[in-house]
Amino acid sequence: MLENMRDHLLALTAIQQHLALEAYEKAAAVAKNRLGISALNSHNTLYMARFMPTATQQIDTQMHKATIRFVTIVQEDGLGGSTNKIIAKSLAGVVQQCAAYHSSYRVHP
Repeated sequence: MLENMRDHLLALTAIQQHLALEAYEKAAAVAKNRLGISALNSHNTLYMARFMPTATQQIDTQMHKATIRFVTIVQEDGLGGSTNKIIAKSLAGVVQQCAAYHSSYRVHP
């Protein structure tokens, strides 16, 4: 589980780097492949979910859904160059779910 969370941080870093370089398609690809719904299978999520409270599972799902919204916004609007605020707000939605997850879930009480 910790390995997945570390990969999420690395993915967020890569996304921010790509956005800074205006490499929108690369940012979207990293988000989709490492944070999106399609990443669930590669992260062995079904196995780990059984150790998480239901509320935490829901936050995790919301993070993946927020990622899909981010990918859609970047793919549709990123190339226009005038939507940096929209892209930043969308990425903040992903990070917000990460923060909510880590605020609610602890391995040891």
